[in-house]
Amino acid sequence: MSVPNITVVAGPAGCGKTTWICQQIQNLSASVNVIYFSPGTGKVPIDQTHLAADFPNIKVFHDGQETEFLQQLAKFEAAYIELGFYLELTSVETILDGLSYQSLAILPPKLQQSEYHAWADKIIPGADIDTNIISNQLWRVPSNGQVIDEDSLQEFWYEITHGAYGQVSRAKGIFDVADGRSLYADFVAGVPTTEFLELDLPRHLEGRPERFSGLEVLGNNLDESAMKRTLEDCYLSEVAITQYQQQVKQILLEEKIE
Repeated sequence: MSVPNITVVAGPAGCGKTTWICQQIQNLSASVNVIYFSPGTGKVPIDQTHLAADFPNIKVFHDGQETEFLQQLAKFEAAYIELGFYLELTSVETILDGLSYQSLAILPPKLQQSEYHAWADKIIPGADIDTNIISNQLWRVPSNGQVIDEDSLQEFWYEITHGAYGQVSRAKGIFDVADGRSLYADFVAGVPTTEFLELDLPRHLEGRPERFSGLEVLGNNLDESAMKRTLEDCYLSEVAITQYQQQVKQILLEEKIE
C-alpha cells in the first residue's frame, strides 16, 4: 500500500492550526490529492466545514470516521490530521495504526518547554495567545437547520467575546443567516478580532438549511444555560424564514434583471 505524506498538526486552542493547514493546501499543486481529518469534534465539526468550503476538492473526514480515513489513505498523496487541544498527543498513534508521520506543533512564541516541544518533529510559530490562561470549560452546541437574524447574531457574538457569559479564551462558530449565507465567526482572546467571514457555499433560500451550523466556546466560569437561551432567541421562526427568503429572492431577481 502506498502511504501519503502524513502531517499531524497539534497546538493550543487558537494558535492557528487550521490556518496553517489551509496555507499548506493553498501552496500545493491543484493536481495533488489531499485528505484531512480532525478527530474529537463530535457533532460540531466547525473546522471541517470551514475547510471543506474553502477547498471543495479535498476529502474531509469527520469524527468517528477513523476506519474510513485509514481505508482511503492510500488514494491520496498528502494527508493532514489536526489534533484539538482536548486530545492526548499520543491518540494519533492509535488512529494511524503504526503508519509513520511528521508531527508538527503550532505554538505561541512565548511558550517554552511544553509537552508539544517534546512531541513535535518541528515547531512552527503561531498566534501570540496568552498561555497563562488555563481554560477548563468547553461548550459545544450544533444548530443544524436553524436560521439566525444577523443583527441578533452580531449582538450575541459581542456578548460572548466581551465577558457577558464568563471568561472566554476561544470561540468559533458557523451560522446560517436570514439572507441565505453561511457565516464563520472566530475569536481568540488577545488576538485582533476579525469580521464574520462568508463561507463559499450556495445561498440557501428554500426552507431550513440541511447543512451544518454550530458553536464552540472555550473558557472559564461559562454560563452555558444563558448562552443557550440567548442563541435560541436568535433563531427565526418558520414564518420569518419564509418571509426573509422571499425578500432576498426578489432582490436577487431584480439585480439580475438590471
